[in-house]
Amino acid sequence: MNAEELLGASTTDQPTEAAAAEAGMKALVEAVIYVTEEPLTVEQIANALDQPKERVVAMLQQLTEEYSSADRGITIREVAGGYKMGTKPEHHEAIRNFVKRMKAPLKLSIAALETLAVIAYKQPITAPEIMEIRGVQGAGVIKTLLDRKLIAIGGRKQVVGKPILYKTTKEFLMQFGLKDLAELPTLKEFEELRRLAFADTEDGEAPAPAESPKPASEPETQVEAAAEAPAAESTVQVEQASEQSTSIEPAETAAESTDNTAAASSE
Repeated sequence: MNAEELLGASTTDQPTEAAAAEAGMKALVEAVIYVTEEPLTVEQIANALDQPKERVVAMLQQLTEEYSSADRGITIREVAGGYKMGTKPEHHEAIRNFVKRMKAPLKLSIAALETLAVIAYKQPITAPEIMEIRGVQGAGVIKTLLDRKLIAIGGRKQVVGKPILYKTTKEFLMQFGLKDLAELPTLKEFEELRRLAFADTEDGEAPAPAESPKPASEPETQVEAAAEAPAAESTVQVEQASEQSTSIEPAETAAESTDNTAAASSE
């Protein structure tokens, strides 16, 4: 291969790489619009992807034209100053009828989710073993999971009493979007998620410190002083009254003794 052929090959590769980068960026813009519920403005998309507004506008125009074709059921249109993905207006009636026939979304309580997680990771497992792990009774929760077809009976354990074994079902995989049980998150992945969540909490704004309550010593002191003052006055008054009564009693006694002496002498 001569130099001209090499130069021609390199020149051909450059547009291919540029086209691939352009296609990848357009796909990323499409994905960003898809995952957000609120309409995204051009500025938001440009800032999020670190791209110039002109390039984002050009990609949005291309995507809008592509999705407007008759063979697409989804459209990208401008709503409230931003771009949002949704179904086409001409399909609304058919989609409404379809949604009415769908099953209600799966809703489970915290207790049901805990029990389901224990069964998923420890299956096959018996009810007493589930109770030992969770620390609470769970017969009603197990019945709910059986009714929802998320778990099923998987035989009996060959021990005394032969308790029933429980396992997850195909419905469980479908509801949680799993190919098989091997796709369940591992304990290491849970720890990583917990670490990331903790790091996000630390990076966020620290909550404003609560205002410390004003010391209640002064008001309490004033109240105690106010309460002690009448008490002290009443004590002084009681003491003075007792002293007066004490001084009156000897005087009355002396008067009585004088009257008695006078009466005795007259006799």
